[in-house]
Amino acid sequence: MILFKKTTELQQHLITTTKSGQLTGFVPTMGALHEGHLSLISRSKRESGLTVCSIFVNPTQFNDPKDFEKYPVTIEKDILLLEQAGCDVLFLPAVSEVYPDGLTAGHFELGTLETILEGQYRPGHFQGVCQVMHRLLSIVNPDILLMGQKDYQQCMIVQKLLTLIGSKATLVISPTLREASGLAMSSRNMRLSGPDKEKATAIYHSLQWLKANIHPGPTALLTSKAREQVMAAGFDKTDYISICDAATLATIEHWDGRAKIVALAAAFLNNVRLIDNLPFN
Repeated sequence: MILFKKTTELQQHLITTTKSGQLTGFVPTMGALHEGHLSLISRSKRESGLTVCSIFVNPTQFNDPKDFEKYPVTIEKDILLLEQAGCDVLFLPAVSEVYPDGLTAGHFELGTLETILEGQYRPGHFQGVCQVMHRLLSIVNPDILLMGQKDYQQCMIVQKLLTLIGSKATLVISPTLREASGLAMSSRNMRLSGPDKEKATAIYHSLQWLKANIHPGPTALLTSKAREQVMAAGFDKTDYISICDAATLATIEHWDGRAKIVALAAAFLNNVRLIDNLPFN
């Protein structure tokens, strides 16, 4: 694996080493890697000839500065994991390299998708996501962009971004990887104690309960009971547990039994914000 910190050096390497007809796969991360990230590396290696991973903790997508400061950084471990996974290239830029002209950027027209769920509780978050993804895509110019389904809404935002900027990249979304307990793998899990990791499984269990009990008709009572389950497990608060249209994320208040739906949740446990989702059909 070759590590680059400078954009120009990375781009020159990609130009000189990419063979004719060879696809480039790109896995953007913020580090603190886990098996979920590594599964994306493995999939990229299967579906492309060259795999690039980036590690960059993007300051513009954190609406809470304290959350940015607490985000786990494990660079040496991450590099070792990527080497073991067979990643070809690691891009490890400084903030000044990603944003050479500062942190300002134009506004991306994302519609209502950026004002609901995560967008409602993290204002400006998805503009920051689009800002960094636009920049990274312009640097790497990949054919395949790989992301995990755990960030369901973010995947939808990035798909919209690809259309807005006319990117050639195809978005490939991989299923959420989970611990044996059912807890969705996340870099934020590193901030949880052992007992809290056990409590944290309540989010997934509540989503499973919703899936088992959903039926045509009103959904409010079901989501209310799911929130009660999460709070009873020891969570501090829930931002949302919602049943939504799988394609638009519009809230489903009355399910017709046919529309494809997904349940999404966000909740705090000892000041660590955890998200998860579960498609139903």
